[in-house]
Amino acid sequence: MHEIGALSPTAWLIASILKIVVAFTTVMITVAYMTLLERKIAGWIQDRYGPNRVGPSGIMQPLADGLKNIMKEETLPKNAARFFFVLAPMIAIIPALVTFAVVPVAAPLPTPWGLVDMVIADVPVGILFILALSGLGAYGLVLAGWSSFNKYAFLGGLRASAQLVSYEVGLGLSLIPVIMIAGNVTLTQVVWTQQGELGLWLALPLGLSFFLFIVSAFAETSRLPFDMPEAESELVAGYHSEYSAMKFSMFMIAEFSHMLTASMLMATLFFGGWDIPFWKGDDMVVVAPGVVQGAEPAVWKTLLTYAVFAAKTMVFVFIYMWVRWTLPRFRYDQIMDLGWKVLFEVALAFIILIGATMLILDKIGIEYGPVYGLILTAVNVVAMAIFFWVVDRDRVISGASARRGWRKERRGGFTPIIPGETAPRRPTAVEPEAEPAFAQAGAE
Repeated sequence: MHEIGALSPTAWLIASILKIVVAFTTVMITVAYMTLLERKIAGWIQDRYGPNRVGPSGIMQPLADGLKNIMKEETLPKNAARFFFVLAPMIAIIPALVTFAVVPVAAPLPTPWGLVDMVIADVPVGILFILALSGLGAYGLVLAGWSSFNKYAFLGGLRASAQLVSYEVGLGLSLIPVIMIAGNVTLTQVVWTQQGELGLWLALPLGLSFFLFIVSAFAETSRLPFDMPEAESELVAGYHSEYSAMKFSMFMIAEFSHMLTASMLMATLFFGGWDIPFWKGDDMVVVAPGVVQGAEPAVWKTLLTYAVFAAKTMVFVFIYMWVRWTLPRFRYDQIMDLGWKVLFEVALAFIILIGATMLILDKIGIEYGPVYGLILTAVNVVAMAIFFWVVDRDRVISGASARRGWRKERRGGFTPIIPGETAPRRPTAVEPEAEPAFAQAGAE
């Protein structure tokens, strides 16, 4: 135990205000430059430059985009529900910006005035708080689609509500094994479980939960291949078709903020948060105001762990963008089938499997620690093998051509099978090709 000293009420209030200001500023700047990062990654994937005109290598492009949105004209459809039309972007963006408050970003910071937790609000229901607020964002999308008095926007809002509700279930179920192993829903305790108690990142014993979580997170943020609420090829722009200027920009800020929050949660819940692998010098947890269990806190450790946490988060942000510019969009029936016919059942089965395994390990006297985690890892490997190689096999997520009633040809596409008819005979190499009709007419 290391007693650093607790903050006085005045120092605590000043530290809280500073953390809020710094966190909000950092998030807004990060979200702004995530738009530039996505366009740069898209250019890299598509073998082009991306934005490169505003500032050196396009570094000032987010500022130009923000100024453009501020200066653009605000539009309001004639028959729109004015109050809800204006309210919808606010409902979408507020939950996205508040969820950062419960995520620990670094090791505790020792100061001359006392120990400062590197989390704005270490609430005892951190995971539940994030799930509750992320679910509120769906109301903003539904209100935007309904209040616009536009059929395409309305369809986008309906799709958003159905999709977000469907995958909110899978998202919550994928986190239950995390809560079972950590024994707590506080994010700081989840980080400590991976650092000191279990000694393993939860991505190892709960790899299947991590996969279910990342798929559900893609759907929750409405990113490709789950961007059916927008689906520009079908719905113009979906729920925000009638929005312009800063109202439209608020929806984009909310989307990128949700993406950043999901990336931070992946790093925190499954990859140790700010934990540095293969080093015990950062393994610490605040057990009382000003009292730290584990390694001794230091300023340089706080800065180093913050850099590690930011690096882990940006890895998952890159994965979001990589998938966005690599995979095509699912069909809507595939999205619903994946959520209710695959993720829901698999998440429930994995909860039962992990619970039964933990019960057996407790009965036979295996102590909670690295050996306990390695046994769970072995069980997880078997579960993942069954899931990836046995469960689906193109039964749910498959192309339209693989559906029942289509025959795959060897060298050319797919041929529909009509009931009562046989498949057409393929011409052989020695058969002459049929002459075009106009050629036959010219010969006559």
